[in-house]
Amino acid sequence: MILSGVKVIEFAGLAPGPFAGMVLADYGADVIVIERTQSAMPRPPSLARGKRSIMLNLKDKEGIKVANRLCENADVLIEPFRPGVMEKFGLGPDELLKNNPKLIYARMTGFGQSGSYSKMAGHDINYLGMTGLLSKLGREGGKPTAPLNLMADFAGGGLMCAMGVILALLERTKSGRGQVIDASMVDGASYIGSWIYQTKDAPYLWPIGDELGKNLLDTGSPFYDTYQTKDNKFMAVGAIEPQFYQQLINGLGLTDEDVPGQVDLDKWPETKKIFADVFRSKTQSEWCKVFDGVDACVTPVLTLEGAAQHSHNQTRKTFLTNEDGDAEPRPAPLLLRTPGVNYVKPNPVTGQHTEVVLKEVGYSQSEIDELIKNEVVKSETVKSML
Repeated sequence: MILSGVKVIEFAGLAPGPFAGMVLADYGADVIVIERTQSAMPRPPSLARGKRSIMLNLKDKEGIKVANRLCENADVLIEPFRPGVMEKFGLGPDELLKNNPKLIYARMTGFGQSGSYSKMAGHDINYLGMTGLLSKLGREGGKPTAPLNLMADFAGGGLMCAMGVILALLERTKSGRGQVIDASMVDGASYIGSWIYQTKDAPYLWPIGDELGKNLLDTGSPFYDTYQTKDNKFMAVGAIEPQFYQQLINGLGLTDEDVPGQVDLDKWPETKKIFADVFRSKTQSEWCKVFDGVDACVTPVLTLEGAAQHSHNQTRKTFLTNEDGDAEPRPAPLLLRTPGVNYVKPNPVTGQHTEVVLKEVGYSQSEIDELIKNEVVKSETVKSML
């Protein structure tokens, strides 16, 4: 795979960092997750498929020496801590790049390495709030509503961090040098929202301005919204262009005389009610039979289980099946000559690979036994977890 031969050290953290590491692992990188020995009872981590796991006591000087040796042999480091934490460990970029000038040091934080909020705690909703984009997300009469933790944690955080790593790896082929990546979720989510910023004054997109749920794409228009069906499921409608809108009208069994004009903003609420009444007259599967293959931009709102079972996704093999028989998304985008993994690699048991990883960087078995005895590292096997 395209990242085969790239060794990544990932310090365990919450969702964004592990997602960045998983993206790299899905395309062939050897990702080693460092879990702290002081953590709670070891358990299979999420977003860890295809990774290897070791347990290390970062409060012990010997543990820091082990981490240093691991980083001396790595191409990439991903760390999820607030600014200054890695420096307190003695594992900051100045120290590690001195010993390994080719190291790409990715720092995954919410607010970034600088700024008045840099050392403050936060979560996706806080970071998204700082971008200005959250103020645009919500329905009429409601309050700003975050789209789960997808926008800052994953799109602006983990995915942008992974892209930064890939860019830095590419640049290293020219300079021979590593560098530090300041991957801020506020910065990343803001960048994801570039189109919103660049079109904020476009009257065709924001005819009502800052009022929630009254504009073209924020569920204000009747042709860009979801509608409940007879069986209490939903259909997604995105018929923006006139030719697609006409197909929507036809599919609903309506005529132009039955509804106000598409761009008659004052009548949007009336049109919405008409659409809602019609959509409630059939089940989701019945509406799929009407709109499948028709350029009306109407699709079902699928559950997670339903998405994996849908014929389109099955044809493309969009989802893989893990050991438990559950669906997981396949790596994307699909590189036709050098694709990512085409099966779900198992999540490691925490500490499962401690001994083998230490041997790879030159520790003897007797040295490893001593480290285990002194609780500098901890080794778990799949058998011991049963």
